[in-house]
Amino acid sequence: MNRKSLTIAATTVTAVSSAVLVAKKVKNNKKDEKINTYRNTELGKYDKNDKGIYYTNGNYEAFARPKKPENVENKNAYLIGSGLASLAAACFLVRDGQMPGKNIHILEAMDLAGGACDGIFDPSRGYIMRGGREMENHFECLWDLFRSIPSLEIKDASVLDEFYWLNKEDPNYSLCRATISRGQDAKTNGQFNLSQKGCMEIMKLFMTKDEDLYDKTIEDVFDEEVFNSTFWMYWRTMFAFENWHSALEMKLYFQRFIHHISGLPDFSALKFTRYNQYESLILPMQKYLEKHGVDFQFNTEVTNVLFDIKPDKKVAKTIECNVKGKEKRISLSENDLVFITNGSCTEGTIYGDQNHAPNGNAEIRTSGCWNLWKNIAKQDKSFGHPEKFCSDIQKTNWESATVTTLDDKIIPYITNICKRDPKTGHVVTGGIVSCQDSSWLLSWTINRQGQFKQQDKDKVCV
Repeated sequence: MNRKSLTIAATTVTAVSSAVLVAKKVKNNKKDEKINTYRNTELGKYDKNDKGIYYTNGNYEAFARPKKPENVENKNAYLIGSGLASLAAACFLVRDGQMPGKNIHILEAMDLAGGACDGIFDPSRGYIMRGGREMENHFECLWDLFRSIPSLEIKDASVLDEFYWLNKEDPNYSLCRATISRGQDAKTNGQFNLSQKGCMEIMKLFMTKDEDLYDKTIEDVFDEEVFNSTFWMYWRTMFAFENWHSALEMKLYFQRFIHHISGLPDFSALKFTRYNQYESLILPMQKYLEKHGVDFQFNTEVTNVLFDIKPDKKVAKTIECNVKGKEKRISLSENDLVFITNGSCTEGTIYGDQNHAPNGNAEIRTSGCWNLWKNIAKQDKSFGHPEKFCSDIQKTNWESATVTTLDDKIIPYITNICKRDPKTGHVVTGGIVSCQDSSWLLSWTINRQGQFKQQDKDKVCV
């Protein structure tokens, strides 16, 4: 046998030996599989991810009180703005984080808490509400929070108790979702009027990956099969969508509210507070926080948060703000927490009144939160792109008006449409009534009256 033949033979023997070793491993693995024929589905359930978070479900943990975080007494929290999100964060810091109230500082540009959840009586303009949040059963965090916030209306009850009892006794639903021809029932009859093709367009959007929808509008994913449907009229008026808005946002709304699709036509999916959301939701939270010693700093407009940016982390170092016209800087350490609500649907509101349209010469109140986000975003691209939301005023603004009746002239027309007496204190329209033939997408609503605690019982707020 020559040298070449010897080499081939040696290789063949090596390959056979390897095959024998592999076969033995496979046999051993099969033996191990026979021993472990089950998988413990609870094992590893509470392992934390790279952010230190684990996920759970059920009320086992919902009602358990967390352990007090180590060294929480030596931390400070700064919350920029005093809207619903900021106040909720402060309440959770008190209740679950067990942080001393005096260590929690809420910095608010205006002289009133609440942000977009407003509801005030202005002596020069009357009652004002810039809008209202639509609520439903599955606001898990909100209801978890409000079971701990004492009601200001009912002794020894929580805000959740008050809200739950109200909506059980006076359930919400609409008797007229849309009108045509100046107040005639459009007789939408709870129908979506979607073709098979339209349904498929919606399902395709629902299943599309987020990154495939970046920079796409709703017009890019839907055509007239959806846009001509009654479903689109329901949806766009309820959630304030225009055809040129974000397709990704549309998808996220679909996924968030899919369980309530059948309740869209008559708003039976929705629930509302007894009074405006400032008095029913914001004030109870504010009173709860003040009772725990939380520091509210009004007339404090935060203009920037300066970060120390490194490849592996970003640390907030300084809060820059304007306090009653004077510049102020708040120094931060890594031991401090900063919560920022970026952007707002009521930022830069321009007010009109009974005799003046809301134009550039009207009074402008601004919290500056869009400028704050822009200043933060300049420091690092990972802080987002605020210009996507606020650079085109004509495509991002919205208009609202609060009309207060002074006599009974208009009440019979309202009663004829909503089929209910507006002055009973119960559900009236049950949500917005949309004028289907309005090129402005005009909708109007009347919540339970009085909408304000001090409201004259003979007046109705629309």
